[in-house]
Amino acid sequence: MTDKLSETTRALDEKLRPDVSFDVVKRKLVIGGRDAALYFVDGLVKDEIFEKILEFLFKIQPEELAAIPTMEAFSRDHMPYIEVEWTLDLDEAVTQVLSGPTALLIDGVTGVLLIDTRTYPMRSISEPDKDRSMRGSRDGFVETLILNTAMIRRRIRDPRLRMEYHRVGSSSKVDVAISYIDGLVDPQVLETIRKRLLAIRVRGISMTIQGIAETLLPTNFFNPYPTSKLTERPDYVSACLLEGKIALVLDNSPSVMLFPVSFADFTKDADDYYFPPITGTFVRICRMLVSLLSVVATPVFLLYANHPALTPPFLHFLLPDTVGKISIFAQLLALEFLVEGLRLASLNTPDSLSSSLGIIGGLLLSEFAITAGWFLPETILLMAFVNISAYSQPSFEMGYAMKYERILLLILVECFSCWGLLAGVIFLIVSMLCVKTVVGHRYLYPIFPFDLHGFCRLFVRTKIGKNH
Repeated sequence: MTDKLSETTRALDEKLRPDVSFDVVKRKLVIGGRDAALYFVDGLVKDEIFEKILEFLFKIQPEELAAIPTMEAFSRDHMPYIEVEWTLDLDEAVTQVLSGPTALLIDGVTGVLLIDTRTYPMRSISEPDKDRSMRGSRDGFVETLILNTAMIRRRIRDPRLRMEYHRVGSSSKVDVAISYIDGLVDPQVLETIRKRLLAIRVRGISMTIQGIAETLLPTNFFNPYPTSKLTERPDYVSACLLEGKIALVLDNSPSVMLFPVSFADFTKDADDYYFPPITGTFVRICRMLVSLLSVVATPVFLLYANHPALTPPFLHFLLPDTVGKISIFAQLLALEFLVEGLRLASLNTPDSLSSSLGIIGGLLLSEFAITAGWFLPETILLMAFVNISAYSQPSFEMGYAMKYERILLLILVECFSCWGLLAGVIFLIVSMLCVKTVVGHRYLYPIFPFDLHGFCRLFVRTKIGKNH
């Protein structure tokens, strides 16, 4: 890079094309008697702050620039704003301009000064709709990286808290922060995640969270188990960091990824730590039992309905009196897809109508199906319990994995009876044993490999002082 303004602006004009893109603005001005230029993206600059900066720049006298050879010296002697940096790399300057900072060039001064007065269109900070808590804080992550890291800093005032900045993707250039507490995190796990993140070589990261997850650890297409935990709660992320976990905070995403995780991490929720230990333990055990029932309830019901002789006497009241016009297997399978269709319809329905649609649609379909003889009351009641209990699982991704498990068990029970149920359970256990996490840990830890202390903590919410 030279100190000639004309050559530098010509190179930036070819890359940024302010003559084509209306939102990329090139502003010519004079600073200290020399020609200068500003490059910025309209809508990403704080006008009031930059107006004050320009007032100061316009007061610079020509003799003050005579002894300024580089932008490093200019930023040190003549730039009152705090968040500035300089670069000799034009590609880096282009990336920074498109990210929000303003580039300043002055004839006769080598380099580009990047002034970070950026602002982003954003929604207000509020409690996440999915990750709600009865006793917890009412703030949640938004789509702006710096605000999300600030909410974590606000909760962890430890000088060992680190926020490593990285940029991923050759076209999208997503800003990513690796957050961890030095001294608590496993150095090997941190280095693994850092290397894999920096090794990503894709043009763009679409749907940032899932794109990062798939590029960090390419998994089999048929593997439904999540290998990272997502949350929109800064208090939960802070608690996980204090336990030695690593958080990936992404720009343009309100969800934060947590590593490393195992199947046990999906049995926990933020509400566990907002109640006394005995209440938190009770809530956690109930959540695990309900989640287990949501997987095995319909396959076991199908097994007993197809083979009444296998049904224990105290469960005979569950057996249907009639079969109906279609088989019980077809009823359960059809209800799985019908309920999922109603859920998708409610997601695309305006908020004022979504609750009414779900209630009315469910009542009409169930009443009509029973009257027409297509479905039995027992199957509808059972599927209602299964789908309502699915909301006890805090992780949306794990909820879908459990749905796939339930459908697989239904098919195996229909085809192979009790041996199908046994084979299905063994297959699910083996499949989870084969799942690899980002850092290579066992997915079923602490069950396999068995750790007595970790196994007890699956069910018992210990005192917070012991966890931190």
